[in-house]
Amino acid sequence: MGLRSIVDVPAPAKLNLFLHVIGRRADGYHLLQSVFVLIDWCDTLHFERRDDGVLRRHDLAEPLPADDLCLRAARALQQAGGCRLGADISIDKQLPSGAGMGGGSSDAASTLLALNRLWGLDLPRARLLEIALTLGADVPFFVGGHNAWVEGIGERLTPVEVPAQWLAVVKPPTNIPTAGIFNSPLLVRDSEAATILGFLASDGLAQLASGFGRNDLQSAAEAVCGEVAEAGRWLTARFGNSRMTGSGSAVFARAGLRFENAAVDRGAERPPEAMLPQDLPAGWVGRMCRSLALHPLAGWAHDRVA
Repeated sequence: MGLRSIVDVPAPAKLNLFLHVIGRRADGYHLLQSVFVLIDWCDTLHFERRDDGVLRRHDLAEPLPADDLCLRAARALQQAGGCRLGADISIDKQLPSGAGMGGGSSDAASTLLALNRLWGLDLPRARLLEIALTLGADVPFFVGGHNAWVEGIGERLTPVEVPAQWLAVVKPPTNIPTAGIFNSPLLVRDSEAATILGFLASDGLAQLASGFGRNDLQSAAEAVCGEVAEAGRWLTARFGNSRMTGSGSAVFARAGLRFENAAVDRGAERPPEAMLPQDLPAGWVGRMCRSLALHPLAGWAHDRVA
């Protein structure tokens, strides 16, 4: 009869270590360069198979829009796989919305990967990536499973290795509409194209959060949301660096390489001594996060040609 349920499915967030806008296509989409790194701040999803083809979402925490990316991903997978099964999808939303951390895109990617298993479709990763791109520019990254050098509108992914590190992430309460940032007159759209070799050579990868490039969206975001600049100052005062991720409003700082302040027991993955302070302004959320070398579901899709 196959699987009836898959529970405790993680959907991790990402951070943009830098984000350059290097041009604009005729259709209005912006051409980007970035490095996306996965972190261990996650939503959690649960899937129950239905035999009637119906798709239903159940919100276990923050209420989501009626027709969110998860439901759209499930419908797209049904169509691509010619599948008559359905699912109850329960989401424990822990990632802050409107943060530039890819939470909705990650939920959609985990939905594709989980339902591909639950429904026994066995579609290869290449096919899931095609579906993912129809859902949003960030979704293919989470399906791909690796930290990546990202180009185009988000569809061109080259896996890169990023040193394991601690990253302090804070999110002010204000959300910033992405469309408004990309339409801002303050947005630089002609940054010089970088190279992956230049990124890999920068400071021996020791200053990833502040030593390579910038976020071209940050000035535009700070102009409409002063809390982004405030969050940057808050982190810089405590960790010596800060940068906005995506189109905001979350800001992060490199807080140290993994284990550099760990206990004598090297297996004890403690955060660095400079833990995320508890004096966050009212309404802000924050967390000390670990970078991930691979997506937790990286092995859930095969790479062979169907």
